[in-house]
Amino acid sequence: MNVAVLSGGVGGARFVQGVVDVAGAERVSVIGNVGDDVDVLGLHVSPDLDSILYALAGLNDTVRGWGRAGETWNALETVRRLGGEAWFALGDLDLGVHLVRTQALRAGEPLSSVTAQLAAALGVRTALLPATDDRLRTWIDTHAGSFPFQEWFVGRGHRDEVDAVRFEGGAAPAPGVLDALTGAELILLAPSNPYVSIQPILAVPAIREAIAARRVPCVAVSPLIGGRAVKGPADRMLRRVAGGTSPRHVTDCYKGLVDALVLDEADADDLDGLGDVRPIVTRTLMSDADARRRLAEAALGAVPA
Repeated sequence: MNVAVLSGGVGGARFVQGVVDVAGAERVSVIGNVGDDVDVLGLHVSPDLDSILYALAGLNDTVRGWGRAGETWNALETVRRLGGEAWFALGDLDLGVHLVRTQALRAGEPLSSVTAQLAAALGVRTALLPATDDRLRTWIDTHAGSFPFQEWFVGRGHRDEVDAVRFEGGAAPAPGVLDALTGAELILLAPSNPYVSIQPILAVPAIREAIAARRVPCVAVSPLIGGRAVKGPADRMLRRVAGGTSPRHVTDCYKGLVDALVLDEADADDLDGLGDVRPIVTRTLMSDADARRRLAEAALGAVPA
């Protein structure tokens, strides 16, 4: 079965690992969020693409939850001592990826081509596609002002309550994205923050239109357990922007785009208002490889064998 997964963030990357383990690397295409891409010290950093890349290559730090395993921080410490821009943590191993990406982008290669080269070099057989090669950036509106995503999330520790999320830049889908969606027998929305990980992908008009016009199931996986995020501000954002953290509030983020919602057992008694969206109840905490595969199997099970 060919599967297309929309993904962003660490939770999304873990889920993608499980989907690949179950469905097979060559049968999965991952469409990654680029709305939180950022320029740091003159380098183009794609945090969500890199989280997926590292997870699929087996290089991710499973203890810290983000970045590379075995990372060191010598370059960042030097930057800090010299009074440079050190608010965004770039490890030494991570820097190598950003250097290669930035050099290729400056030479005129599109992000999709660079991403494919990085994936191939790290032995990743799954198609990893940025949502767009165009500049697309997520902005967070708060009472304290409007901030680019990384400034709000990392620089300000996402302490400011969110009034709205918006996206800057006109974007066309990157090569291969629409083919992945139209060729899929199942479309999955990973258990990522709906507002800052999945909606930036859906902000590319042709991607949203392709999913809306789908002839195959589209299944979202809730990022919440018992109405709370495992990590990050998704629950706070849903409570403030959507008015709550029930399964209905999650599916409201994807109106007209999903046929089913995979949700945790802890939320199984709060299914009011789902309408035509079918609930799939399982344990969703991805504590290890077996748990990731179990969650992937529940999502993939939306299509009868």
